[in-house]
Amino acid sequence: MAGGTAFRPTTAAEVAEALAAHAQAGRSVRITGGGTRAGWGSPVTADAELSTTGLDRIAEHSAGDFTAVLGAGVPFEEAQATFAEHGQMLAVDPPPAPGATIGGLVATADAGPRRHRYGAIRDLVIGMTVALPDGTVAKSGGKVIKNVAGYDLAKLNAGAFGTLGVITQVAVRLHPLPAATATARFAVGDPDEAGRIAADLAHRPLELDALDVAWAGGEGAILARFAGPTCGEQAASLEGCEAVGDDGELWEAQRAGQRAAAPGEVVVRVSGLPSELPSVLRAADAAGARVAGRAAVGTSYLRLPAGTGADDVRRLRETLGEAPCVVLDAPAELRAQLDPWDVGEGGELMLARRLKERFDPARVCNPGIYVGGI
Repeated sequence: MAGGTAFRPTTAAEVAEALAAHAQAGRSVRITGGGTRAGWGSPVTADAELSTTGLDRIAEHSAGDFTAVLGAGVPFEEAQATFAEHGQMLAVDPPPAPGATIGGLVATADAGPRRHRYGAIRDLVIGMTVALPDGTVAKSGGKVIKNVAGYDLAKLNAGAFGTLGVITQVAVRLHPLPAATATARFAVGDPDEAGRIAADLAHRPLELDALDVAWAGGEGAILARFAGPTCGEQAASLEGCEAVGDDGELWEAQRAGQRAAAPGEVVVRVSGLPSELPSVLRAADAAGARVAGRAAVGTSYLRLPAGTGADDVRRLRETLGEAPCVVLDAPAELRAQLDPWDVGEGGELMLARRLKERFDPARVCNPGIYVGGI
């Protein structure tokens, strides 16, 4: 793999060999998948590009065990279609993006409304194979062949943006595909009211598939989604709501709200405590932003209008205090003016740097893309 050229390996061994060759030569590699989240993180300047799209085999689908083993380059939509044929799903639902790969989903820890019930993607990964810059192929979790002693590779690499190595294969836990869904929609016109309703629903003994907030221009809704044969009755049983039986479009809009819808728009992911939801909604109103978020998780996606500048993002961060505000979608000129990660010099950053030094001391993999320039 010569500098400045793209390489598309088809096995984990080929990936590891390529990384080792670059490490020995002092060259860096930009790791790519389907390219649907290519703008996330800090810009990467590398000597070569390695695409995981050649690792595109569904190696195993054990329908009876509700597990699957997937190459990192398998398109997410293709995997879901395969599972759906057996009434199953990988219970993560990020915004639709044709060409998005399993590896990219795991590496960026992208998520959607189902995170409320099923957790983040790292909670669904039961095993992982990673090609490391020292030329080895390490495995952890399900069907272990070789471990990196003392480390949970799946947890470390989920959300690490390819900075510790290249994810080449994952084993995942599957869940039954719901036969039907219905949503209880609570209209709200005040941030505090939204916070109260969300907290009340989150603390009730309800088996919700999702609990979201939708907000724009000083008003919105809390959305409680049920799944299963009695979902309609469950939604209708809650007082003060509108029961929506055909709720597909409602949740498509929630997922779409996590991405820029027009050129120049900016999406900021805010992470905090669920109790901070009213403050997030007020800050969104002040910034002219729309909100789609996980009301019981504390993750909100603020979509700011075109024309938003770096000072506007800094003002939002100041307003929200310690809540991390990560810039996801943004024009290149804005991204160049600020740190998309908004992470201070704390213990978590020190730990991240130590992990980078342990797994990729030569800074071969995606240098500079992650927090603190890792």
